[in-house]
Amino acid sequence: MAKAKNNNQQTLEMEKIVSLCKRRSFLFPASEIYGGLANSYSYGPYGVELKNNIKQLWWKKFVSQRSDVVGIDGPILLHPKMWEASGHTTGFNDALVDCKKCKKRFRADHLIEEATGEDLEGEMEKMDAAIRENEIKCPECGSFDWSEVKKFNLMFQTEMNGIDEPVYLRPETAGAIFIEFKNILNSMRVKLPFGIAQIGKAFRNEIVAGNFIFRLREFEQMEIEYFIHPETKWEPIFQNWLKLQEEFVQEVGADKKDIRRNEHEPEKLSHYSHKTVDVEYKFPFGFKELYGLAHRGDFDLTQHSKYSRENLEYYDPETKEKVTPHVLEPSFGLDRTILVALLSAYTEEEIEGETRVVMKFPKKIAPVKIAIFPLLKNKPKLVKKAQEIFEELKYSYTCEYDEVGSIGKRYRRQDEIGTPYCLTVDFDTLEKDNTVTIRDRDTMEQTRVNIKELKDYFADKL
Repeated sequence: MAKAKNNNQQTLEMEKIVSLCKRRSFLFPASEIYGGLANSYSYGPYGVELKNNIKQLWWKKFVSQRSDVVGIDGPILLHPKMWEASGHTTGFNDALVDCKKCKKRFRADHLIEEATGEDLEGEMEKMDAAIRENEIKCPECGSFDWSEVKKFNLMFQTEMNGIDEPVYLRPETAGAIFIEFKNILNSMRVKLPFGIAQIGKAFRNEIVAGNFIFRLREFEQMEIEYFIHPETKWEPIFQNWLKLQEEFVQEVGADKKDIRRNEHEPEKLSHYSHKTVDVEYKFPFGFKELYGLAHRGDFDLTQHSKYSRENLEYYDPETKEKVTPHVLEPSFGLDRTILVALLSAYTEEEIEGETRVVMKFPKKIAPVKIAIFPLLKNKPKLVKKAQEIFEELKYSYTCEYDEVGSIGKRYRRQDEIGTPYCLTVDFDTLEKDNTVTIRDRDTMEQTRVNIKELKDYFADKL
């Protein structure tokens, strides 16, 4: 049995994950042949499988298996007036400070917090003084020559034919949900409480992106707006959503001890928020926000009703009551969830003096479920039988056929992409009992299974 050398991912260096992701086709630096584009990544063949599996797991848990949640897929480009109504055009800002010497840009509140431990997010007037009083130097060049701290709007701006005013790439997916609220009410038989869910891209012109895919300018969100009656006792519902968020990150592999809650202090709350809690994960660079849950009150529907002049009230046909629902917003970062899955799965084990790297993904999110090998590629009968099994199983599971290199090397390749089972066709398959060898990724134990029983075997295992 292999001895785990480092299954506690808190000491894992990010470089190992970044290297494995490129080597094994999970993630590639985008535009690399042109010198790269900062903090931009492409999901490779195995990365996109992992990503899709996590999205499907989320959709199944929060939409398909719930009778009180429906889904939409809204556009990235939305009417500019919508962002005015939501406050994004004037209030969606970070604190920017420039180093005059090396020309690098930084988030002022992050500089101050790293240097002093003081959290001044949102307190623009205090940041200049804090930088001067603590003589905070530029992390890049070491100089002490700063511009004044100023507001920097995070929305990407573009143009659209026929519209005179600026158009924005959406900085979050929630907007499309709120402006389709009326259509959902008119077309679906929803009753309070109910949710509208969406998975989609969002764009933020971050001052400083980094830590691999933790903070990106182009990212994907999985969000729900859960509408409740204004007089509902919302705390139990809020706590249940927190519990479900924590459950989900554990389903993709996170250890419970690496998850914590961080409730925003009253003075740090957004003006519309009754309560906001972050679900944080212990990344190698410290506890950071993974998911968020906010009680947004009736701010969004009220604002969009005001600016659009459309009635966005909910009408209860039984009580004849009209109300503007309040909303709870569970928000999940997809790319950060993928990073957690990668970090949680990464394992180094010592086997007979050699180190085995294995990605121990939960089976339901593993990019490839079964790898199928002929023992030798120069034996046509072995190859033919292995390909027949591949053709049979590929309709039920994501499978991969591989005949290149020794069996040991093929096992190692599959270990590094997290394949739970490797199936080998050998001479005993053809000459003796019609059985194949199935090797378990985690235990490395091998079992002989009759070909006729493979479907039942994997149905039980997967």
